[in-house]
Amino acid sequence: MGKLVLSLNGAVQGEFQLGKERMTVGRKPDNDIQIDNLAVSGKHALVITILDDSFLEDLGSTNGTYVNGKLIKKHALRDGDVIGIGKHELKYVNEHATADDEEFEKTMIIRPGSASAAVAAAKAAEHANAPAPPAAPPPAAAPAAAAAAAPVASGMPFGKLHVLNGPIAGKELELTKALITLGKPGVQVAVISRRPHGYFLTHIEGDGKNANFPVVNGTPIGQQAYAMKSGDIIELAGIKMEFTLTR
Repeated sequence: MGKLVLSLNGAVQGEFQLGKERMTVGRKPDNDIQIDNLAVSGKHALVITILDDSFLEDLGSTNGTYVNGKLIKKHALRDGDVIGIGKHELKYVNEHATADDEEFEKTMIIRPGSASAAVAAAKAAEHANAPAPPAAPPPAAAPAAAAAAAPVASGMPFGKLHVLNGPIAGKELELTKALITLGKPGVQVAVISRRPHGYFLTHIEGDGKNANFPVVNGTPIGQQAYAMKSGDIIELAGIKMEFTLTR
C-alpha cells in the first residue's frame, strides 16, 4: 500500500496511508488529508488508488497542484514523486507502484473517428506483446489513461467487452490484464480493474460534483467502484458496451 508523507520546509508533519480508493486533500477538516493553510483550497486535490497505483487530480484549486515542480491537472503517481500544494509537500512512497511508462498495459481510448484503430492497437498489443501503433493515446493523455502492467492469474474467468454502437460496433476487447483504461480524456475516463473477487468499474475523470459518471444498466455508478456482472451494459463517452464473463 502506498502512502503520502506530508512536510513543510523539510519537517515531516504526518504520514497518510492510501487505504481508501478515493482520498481528498485540502484545507477543510472534512478532507482525508487536511492541510490547514490559506494557500490550500478547501478541496484542493484528489488521489484515486486502484490496485498498486495511484492517480492524482487537481480539483480546480486556486494555486494549483504541482508534481516534481510541474503544474498538473492529472498525474499517474510514481514512487518518489513530490506533490506541491501551497507551501507544503506530499511525497508519494510506494515501491510497488508501476515504475515506468513502458510497463503500463496498453489502453483503449474511445474517441470519435479513431476508436476502431485504438481498439485494434490495444488488441494487437495484448495478443502479440508488441508496441501499439500510432493510434494509441498521445503522451498528453497518459496520466488519465495509465494502467497496471502485469497480467492476472489464469485460473479465473476472464471478462470481455462487446461494443454495441458507434464506428466499432461488433468489436470485442478481452480484459486479460489487471487494469485497463476506457474513455475520452476531458469527457469521461474510467478504469476496469480485475481483482481476486471480480471486475470493478471505477470513475476517474472529474471531482464528483459535476462529474460525468459512467452509466451501467441506465444508472450512473457514482464515485464508488462498481462490481461488474455478466450482461451489464456500460455507457461511456457515447459508446455502449456489454460486459460478459468467459471461462
